[in-house]
Amino acid sequence: MTLDQIFTLLVLSAVVAALIWDKVRADVVALTGAAALLMGGVVRPTELQSAFASPAIIALASLFVIAYALELSGLLDRAIALAVGMCRRLGAKGIWLLLSMIGALSCFLNSTPIVVLGAPVVRDVATALNLSPKRFLMPLSYITVLTGCCTLVGTSTNLLVDDMARVAGQPRFGIFEITPVGLPMALAGGLYLFLISGRLLAGRPERAQDETADVALDAVEIGNAQVGDPQLFAEPRPFAPAKAAIALATFAGAIALAALHVAPIAATAFAGAVLLILLRVITADEAYSGLRPQILILIAGMVVIGIAMEESGLAAEASKLLIASVDGLSPLAALAILYLITMVLTELLSNATVAVLVTPIAVALAESLGVSPRPFLVGVMMAASAAFATPFGYQTNVIVYQMAGYRYMDFVRVGLPLNILTAMIALLAIRIFFPF
Repeated sequence: MTLDQIFTLLVLSAVVAALIWDKVRADVVALTGAAALLMGGVVRPTELQSAFASPAIIALASLFVIAYALELSGLLDRAIALAVGMCRRLGAKGIWLLLSMIGALSCFLNSTPIVVLGAPVVRDVATALNLSPKRFLMPLSYITVLTGCCTLVGTSTNLLVDDMARVAGQPRFGIFEITPVGLPMALAGGLYLFLISGRLLAGRPERAQDETADVALDAVEIGNAQVGDPQLFAEPRPFAPAKAAIALATFAGAIALAALHVAPIAATAFAGAVLLILLRVITADEAYSGLRPQILILIAGMVVIGIAMEESGLAAEASKLLIASVDGLSPLAALAILYLITMVLTELLSNATVAVLVTPIAVALAESLGVSPRPFLVGVMMAASAAFATPFGYQTNVIVYQMAGYRYMDFVRVGLPLNILTAMIALLAIRIFFPF
């Protein structure tokens, strides 16, 4: 190994250890790693600049602004108020319908603000119907994660994998290109949660919720899951029909233009965010408040580490080890191994970390097998979000974990079978829709 490779490996190991230790904010850890690599000469200032100006960062920041405009207009509050009335009429089935509606939003909006906004509503409605909130809050988190896998913009993980693949010379993904894989996963996962999760959680002793009910809304940072300032999304807003209509039309237009390949999602979302400011639907100061820099900085810092892995040749060395381990196996078997490794890593590390670590390896693995990298990249997208077996694998899990007073083993009991189910469906769908 070269000195650059050794230094990059040491920095990467320190970053991973710090993320597992979980005593320092994840975005600070990522920035520290990026600074060390810059000082060590592994990456150049121009590469650092390109990481912070990557299309994934631009797209995600712009979508945060548009989502915050929708929230400020009172549209989400109005929709939730209507949903509460529906749940009171339909009972438990109404809550499941509400979860499905929230999941549909998560196909296009980041799941964290949706869960922060929706979890107290689901909890209060369930309590009003004399039902345990535990039956619904964990499924709420899981459903938003699953539906986020249905589109390129449904989760920052998908955007980051797409961006890292572009760095590796691969063509960009379309907004709905991964839908044939993500949608079956979401439908099967939702059906599993509807039929089985209640039974798996039934009979669990209730922990005192008075102490934990408002923890998630009061905490600005929850472990490894940086959720920004949840109060930005939890404060009730008066309904402004004109602003709501403009914000919704802008959001739909940005998605449609990107889906029709008129321009990349980074361009259409950025133009939409600027348009909302020009039309005074949201002020510039409000737009800055909705950016949620913790997540953006975390992703940018991890992109820098990914660039260092590429530039130093460390990614190529890791690829050689994985390639040697799958020598003689079929592409499908190699994909299954890559999916399993990614899924296990996701339970331990942040999604951004896993995407950065595994995406270059996925491309190199596919090229060594002489097949298309596309199915391997889709596998990384799905596996890097499919974190259900621990409360710390995804930020929304942490929110409901504290709010409902779950136990760690509750997530293992419900989430581990869900991991297995979604992995099987993902591999089958990838095999059908993304041929090698």
